[in-house]
Amino acid sequence: MTEPAPELPPASPEPENEVRLSFMDHLRELRKRLGRALVGVVVGMAAVGWWVEPIFHRLMQPVLDSLPEHQRALHYTSYIEPLMVYLKVALYGGIFAAVPWVLWQLWLFVAPGLYRKEKRLVIPFLVSGTALFYVGAAFCYFMIMPAAFPAMAAIANDASLSPVLTMSEQLSLVLGMLLGFGIVFELPVVIAFLSMIGVVNWRTLAKYRRYAIVLNVAAAAIITPTGDPLNLALMAVPMIVFYEIGIIAARILGKKREPGNAVAKADA
Repeated sequence: MTEPAPELPPASPEPENEVRLSFMDHLRELRKRLGRALVGVVVGMAAVGWWVEPIFHRLMQPVLDSLPEHQRALHYTSYIEPLMVYLKVALYGGIFAAVPWVLWQLWLFVAPGLYRKEKRLVIPFLVSGTALFYVGAAFCYFMIMPAAFPAMAAIANDASLSPVLTMSEQLSLVLGMLLGFGIVFELPVVIAFLSMIGVVNWRTLAKYRRYAIVLNVAAAAIITPTGDPLNLALMAVPMIVFYEIGIIAARILGKKREPGNAVAKADA
């Protein structure tokens, strides 16, 4: 007597209203979203462009505060440098202003592959992603820079040395730090997002926690302009905390293992 065929595990559910796209379709969709994100940056540049000069002076305040009273001035080496500096302020200002719009375009790119319950997280994703980016930049400006620049100035504490700080170099340093801290503070959102689409899971993240701590400290040493323990800790500690928050978010929001696969492994 022929034995009945074993029952196959139930097929895993697919995202509702899923649209299957070819590789070229994905590239066209990515180009479309990148184009719209770029339009948002350009609009942000136009909005910020009216206030580039006061914004520049505000950004340079931590640098100037680290200098002696009689040396609190920035220099430029060519007539074109102030113009290029103000254009750079407008560009980065446009990027900072367009962060919510850029995150929205990112969400629209990946949303077709998500489940309905995951698509409901769009508001928390946008709000948390935007807030963490701005909090990271503010943390850098108000907490890191007031300690970092005097520490750098103290390295050259010699009466025979006099700083000649140029506009472009100091602006690049300040904007790089602000952008770096803003991106680092996005770590929990990035981990949660990757876990939602199945790229990582919380068990793997927890397993390699020790390696992540070492990488976080190394990244903090690269991002922070000084190597003193205080500034390193101000950067490394939030990164480690956000990694742990990301593990919690990945455990809550990440894709669950399919019951059929679990049964098959148990039978094996």
